[in-house]
Formats: sequence, C-alpha cells, structure tokens
Amino acid sequence: MNIRPETASDIDAIRDVNDAAFGGDVESRLVAAIRASEHFVPELSLVAEVAGEIVGHVLLSHVFLRGDPDRMILSLAPICVHPDHQNRGIGGALIAAAADAARELGEDIVVLEGHPGYYPRFGFEKAVALGIEKPDPRVPDDAFMVLFLDESARGTTGKLAYPRAFHDVDAIGP
Repeated sequence: MNIRPETASDIDAIRDVNDAAFGGDVESRLVAAIRASEHFVPELSLVAEVAGEIVGHVLLSHVFLRGDPDRMILSLAPICVHPDHQNRGIGGALIAAAADAARELGEDIVVLEGHPGYYPRFGFEKAVALGIEKPDPRVPDDAFMVLFLDESARGTTGKLAYPRAFHDVDAIGP
C-alpha cells in the first residue's frame, strides 16, 4: 500500500471511492466543494493505493474555531475505503498519515464527527468534554471528537463552525 497526496489525475478515482464507500455522492460532493474553497490544504488530501489503484481517501481541511481568539483548526471529513478493501487497516493508515502530515505543516488540532467506537484508538477524545463545542446540537456528544497533534494545544476552547463549503454541498453538481 502506498499513501500519498492526491494529484489532479486522482480526482475521478477519489470521487468513485467515496461514492462506493458511502453508497451515494454526498461525501464526494463535499470533497469537491472543499477542494474548490480556500480551506483546502492540498498536502492533507491523501489517497491510499493498492497495486496502482486508489482504494481509500482522507481529507483534512481548515474549519473555524470561534473562541478567544478565533482561529483555524483542521477537520477530518471525509475518510473512506472502498468496500472491497475495508477491514485491512487502510483507514487507520490513512488517519495516521494525515495526522503526521498535519503535524509536519505545524497544525495542532483536528476535529471530526464519527463513530465513537473507532476513532479513540487513534488518539481522538470527546471534544465537548475538553471545551470544544460542536457546531450542531443534533450531533451526539460522543461522536464529536478532537485530536491534539501538539499537546500544547490542549486547553484550547471554542465553538466549531464549518466553512461555507460544508454547507454548499447541495449546490455542487455531480
């Protein structure tokens, strides 16, 4: 398996793997919307290849943390592995590679909305318990998590706010 940043020639394969993994195109449209925004960080859109085929994708992009002071942090959304390649450690390898790449760029906090039984193995903790408020009250507290890439960021508080790209998914065509 090879994990690397996406290239322009990967865009169709990234869409296809997201659509296959999620059974629809909402996440691939989210990727397209983020990629077209100022919040996209090209070095943090990673693909996993097996035998030259893209079988997984993870995207970290900037989001707002409204606090004192306001600042940008990262959100992990989405992450996917093609159904034919799941349960082989590819998702975990993508998460670890994305966290390492973000650290190398000097980023210190990653948030996500995800399965509370999966992400803690990678160091994610309940964000609300640590003073980071979720953007939507409908999201269960235990599904809103944070990873401190730098322990000096622990104690950072505020309310997460997603950029427009996260809200404009319906406006992005197929």
